Amino acid sequence: MRDLILVIDEGTTSTRAMLFKPDGSCIGSKATELTQHYPEPGRVEHDAAEIWQRTFAVTGAMVELAGGAERISAIGITNQRETIVFWDRTTGEPLAPAIVWQDRRTAAICRDLREAGHEPAVQAKTGLLLDPYFSGSKIGWAMQNWPQLKEAGNRLAIGTIESWLIWKLTAGENAAGVHITDATNASRTALMAIGSGHWDDGLIELFGAPRKALPEIVDCAGQFGETTLFGAAIPICGIAGDQQAATIGQSCLKPGETKATFGTGAFVLTQAGPTPPTSRNRLLSTIVWQLGGRRAYALEGSVFVAGSLIKWLRDEIGLIGTAAETEALARSVPDNGGVYLVPALSGLGAPWWQPEARGALSGLSFSTSKAHIVRAALEAMAHQAHDLKTAFAADGIDWQSVRIDGGMVANDWMAQDLADILGISVERPKFAETTALGAAMLAGVGCGLFDGLETASVMRGSVETFEPAIDADIRAARLAGWKTAVDKVVG
Repeated sequence: MRDLILVIDEGTTSTRAMLFKPDGSCIGSKATELTQHYPEPGRVEHDAAEIWQRTFAVTGAMVELAGGAERISAIGITNQRETIVFWDRTTGEPLAPAIVWQDRRTAAICRDLREAGHEPAVQAKTGLLLDPYFSGSKIGWAMQNWPQLKEAGNRLAIGTIESWLIWKLTAGENAAGVHITDATNASRTALMAIGSGHWDDGLIELFGAPRKALPEIVDCAGQFGETTLFGAAIPICGIAGDQQAATIGQSCLKPGETKATFGTGAFVLTQAGPTPPTSRNRLLSTIVWQLGGRRAYALEGSVFVAGSLIKWLRDEIGLIGTAAETEALARSVPDNGGVYLVPALSGLGAPWWQPEARGALSGLSFSTSKAHIVRAALEAMAHQAHDLKTAFAADGIDWQSVRIDGGMVANDWMAQDLADILGISVERPKFAETTALGAAMLAGVGCGLFDGLETASVMRGSVETFEPAIDADIRAARLAGWKTAVDKVVG
């Protein structure tokens, strides 16, 4: 009996496969880390071959746990967005490193386009801003700087991570794979007109992308081909970028409902309904899902550095041994001791959009301890979220509450700090892997287990709530100190 959903959740620092029952219970999970490559300051790359090999391994482990491919009704895929892969249609092998969403190598290109007056038109068509975060400028840079891509001619295929994985999953020994992307990932390339749902020739020309190498844009749920790599054929039925998948997994299905994911970066999406929202405060308009050719939209704020800050404190600075230590350290001091950490290690995202900004640690004295610095790092999550809340409110979409997820929110201290600084209720689901859950919900809709996302939302399960519990004066003082610290970074 096919009664399980297999999800591939390919993130920035790891790739994971998970097995779900239709009631939302997770019965298995297998993950492995991915290697981050930093060839130069501001550059971040992945090895697409490694991504595939490690994804194949963890997926195979979950098929085995399920008792074979014939037990799996569908595969759902969710992925790090904006990361771009270049491969050969004939060999199925990568032609260059994958350029990761955090990469800033095209900052000067984006600045030149902005100074030439292109940003208003780009924003009107895509809902995005001119920033190296998005895939379009990465593709243009690669076409100019990696000659093997032009030399590949019609053999060149370009796609975001889900495109790459679907190609590899569906490719036979002597047959090409399926070359598709879903509307949510396509909406993050800056090459798609989000109103029409199609690639835009003017944007493709602006960024210098080869039109023939791009994938076909499809819905987020449906029948998208099948894989026979694990025995019996398993259909691929759900696809969405990680932040959109988390929005679905948090059941933010009505306009105004908001989720915030604290993973490698932090991303807030507020469901906006069937009409693309317009931001005057440098937020993004994005497709949150497309079903039956009809799109739903969200307003998004993107913070580039969240959990990666804790990883940096552990791996590069040696301030902590494990991420789990941060909660006890934060609780061990009564406040931040005047210390503020602005985590612009990969530039600043919304609402600043300064890709060349760099991180800063301020307010140090001889009384500063390791605990103060770690607490300042955790506090930066709430401070950045408050900056976003202010921008959302200025665009007429204030948050009444927020549903949080991602690896960082297992930290109870941080979840409470978010409620305290935002001044609203914060909901945390008992099952925090909502990105994978959203992909499972889409796959369930795509294979017919559910008749729509409302029905599929039964998979979300129970939640716990954190309410604001600090004095307004303390909140104001914290935010004033943060503003001073950020102003020094953004000039």
